[in-house]
Amino acid sequence: MPIKRAIVIAVLLTAVAGAQVQKHYLKPAFVRRNIYRADADANQEIKEALEHAKAKNKRVMLVFGGNWCYDCHVLDAALRDPAIAPTFDKSFELVHVDIGQGERNGDLVRKYKINLEKGVPAISLLDSSGKLIFNDKGGEFESARNMTEEDLLAFLDKWKSR
Repeated sequence: MPIKRAIVIAVLLTAVAGAQVQKHYLKPAFVRRNIYRADADANQEIKEALEHAKAKNKRVMLVFGGNWCYDCHVLDAALRDPAIAPTFDKSFELVHVDIGQGERNGDLVRKYKINLEKGVPAISLLDSSGKLIFNDKGGEFESARNMTEEDLLAFLDKWKSR
């Protein structure tokens, strides 16, 4: 009897532990939106975002990518998801920077030290004065579909305005 009881307890503890570490992966993007407008003036959008950020004590998130990029859409959908949007909206202004097929906004790619060889989406964060405080040198967001909500929220919490 004690062996059966020990096995039952072990199975129950394993089930409970497994339930506690369940991760919530970012949801696939089903709707393709035109989030990277080819006709956008990214420099002007960054300038406007910085003005809003300064007035509201926020940071500016630049997301480099293209409409062809599935993971760019996954990240965009995650930032609008009800589980993440309140945290994001409270501390960040968002600018999508269109890279086309790698030929657009090269000046901004260089200025914000984006390594396109690591893939997109690629992120740079600016403080409200425009100072670069983070950039995605290692392709951390390139595979957004494999990120969890918890990972993204931890990133946002680490870099949110104080």
